[in-house]
Amino acid sequence: MTQNEIKQKRVESILKELVPEALSSLEDEQLRGLFVTDAVCHKGRYDADIYLDKTALTDAEISQIYSKLKKVKSYIQNYCASEEGWFRTPNLTFHFDDLLEEQNRMDKLFEKIEKELKK
Repeated sequence: MTQNEIKQKRVESILKELVPEALSSLEDEQLRGLFVTDAVCHKGRYDADIYLDKTALTDAEISQIYSKLKKVKSYIQNYCASEEGWFRTPNLTFHFDDLLEEQNRMDKLFEKIEKELKK
């Protein structure tokens, strides 16, 4: 692993800690309850994709949350910069993560296959 990859992983780890802290400091209940599943940096740590868990959210709630996240994005970036003492914070882009739903679906399929094999 190169020095740049180590720095990138460290920034991703820090973002996974700081973004939920910033969200929990907001007054909006919808944003406070969001769970960060992953953070991935790109372009030499200048951009970062933040993945959020969308379990138990409807499509209407997801679109509301996207619009709210656009409004508070600069606050979250400033929060991260002030907490870590960074001169420049990665440009954050928020996405809802389907990975947990896919894993649950795969687990159910494997259980179904296992039951059929036992018969």
